[in-house]
Amino acid sequence: MNEIQRDVMEYEVAIVGAGPAGLAAAIRLKQLQPDIAVCVLEKGASVGAHSLSGAVMEPGPLDSLWPQWRDHKPAICVPATRDEFWFLTRRRRFRLPTPPQMHNHGNFIVSLGQLTPLLGQEAERLGVDVFAGFAAAAPLFAAQGDVMGVQIGDMGLEKNREPGASFVPGPEIHAKLTILAEGCRGSISKQLIRRFSLDQGKSPQTYGLGLKELWQLPSGRTQAGLIQHSLGWPLDQATYGGSFLYHLDNDRVYVGFVVGLDYADPRFKPFEAFQQFKNHPAIKSLLLGGEIVAAGARTVIEGGYQSMPTLEMPGALLAGDAGGTLNTPKIKGIHQAIRSGMSAAEHYIERRASTGFDARWRGSQGGRELHKVRNIRPGFRRGLWLGLANAALETVTGGAVPWTLANHADDSALRRLDEYASPDRHWGDRELPPRDRVASVFFATTAHDESQPVHLRVADVSICATRCVTEFGNPCTNFCPANVYEMVADGAAGSRLQINASNCVHCKACDIKEPYPDQITWTTPEGGSGPNYQSL
Repeated sequence: MNEIQRDVMEYEVAIVGAGPAGLAAAIRLKQLQPDIAVCVLEKGASVGAHSLSGAVMEPGPLDSLWPQWRDHKPAICVPATRDEFWFLTRRRRFRLPTPPQMHNHGNFIVSLGQLTPLLGQEAERLGVDVFAGFAAAAPLFAAQGDVMGVQIGDMGLEKNREPGASFVPGPEIHAKLTILAEGCRGSISKQLIRRFSLDQGKSPQTYGLGLKELWQLPSGRTQAGLIQHSLGWPLDQATYGGSFLYHLDNDRVYVGFVVGLDYADPRFKPFEAFQQFKNHPAIKSLLLGGEIVAAGARTVIEGGYQSMPTLEMPGALLAGDAGGTLNTPKIKGIHQAIRSGMSAAEHYIERRASTGFDARWRGSQGGRELHKVRNIRPGFRRGLWLGLANAALETVTGGAVPWTLANHADDSALRRLDEYASPDRHWGDRELPPRDRVASVFFATTAHDESQPVHLRVADVSICATRCVTEFGNPCTNFCPANVYEMVADGAAGSRLQINASNCVHCKACDIKEPYPDQITWTTPEGGSGPNYQSL
């Protein structure tokens, strides 16, 4: 077969990902040099379709990037008014002092899925080419090994296709600088981190799985601007995580739950934990009688300062959550992503090179913010109460202690079935919707063409029905929030793995938590596929 002929598009800067980091970089590049050729590539069908965050936003970096944004606010943009922090038991809740990092005076509850399209419009107004539905499938390298852009994924199956079936080869995007702003566990970023050993000498990265729903409630239930966080039940004290309730206007509320993916219990089910949380008496009384409007799931990069990979490589930079800039104790990443994108743009305009960006970011306000709280997340490795005590120490000292705690890899944290006795979590019946994971997928409005190649690559499916079922109980069927992975009868008294790829909401938990190295690899599906999060 002849080699596929691909169109080539030339830019000075190519940005992968139309999230807050990528769009901030694009806008700042054009502000500093209006004639520079910049493109932004977004795998979602539209800008914002794959943008999912809590999300409470510190407005300072956005004010600096785009002072007029307050005249173009997203439809969901509610000023924070009050903070509450709770500890939950099975039936009760107890008020705790709100940690200083979680004070939200002056911040806004926003929909990231609505904010990013506004940033995209501003980027386009400045002359940036924003290409939605363009999924970057692979990095491109120059002869000397430098990154020189990305290849866009093909549309339509090239091999063994029906006569007359459409096949559109993806173009190559060539650039002097490629900024990877794919968000948490970006597929191109993952490849380049490995190729250039950017994580060498760093603490292992750690992640959380965030689940979020938008509810419409009966009149008078919400207090617009109220921000409530909790920890405790339904998690045991060895499992890191917690919840949030962000009260919006018009009797709406964001309901969310985040579980650290460094948990040990192979039987643990994050989606079911979230549903149990909603049926706690204090939460159920708020939600009962309401209805879900939208739902989604996304992994969260939690490792912080010591787990950030080196953010530069020949020809490319990592920005935002692709580089691990989220502030976990604050439960905020948007302001850090915008800072990071702006810093990447400023660095390139000043240097016309990627060299030196890592040191620049670590010494910047954003890097210093992460350094101050670097020990809080890993302090919870020994359980909830020691974690809280360590967090108090780190807060009082402003992170000035002379040590840095290490994180540990999430996949290796999972224990084997015969090594771990799962605790009695005292989970009960669930009255509130959704009924199950498939029902939740409906509210993510996810869509993948059934005929497109499966974008979830399993290296050895025989492991699933042999070693994995006996050693770990097929944990992918437990941690996936969208019922993508199922063990079904194989017709010969055994079982086989069935991948329901059309359910995938692009959370990427499977790429992180699968206990066998490189057993599951998440790749970009055809451009435009996936969820639609533009109210989340």
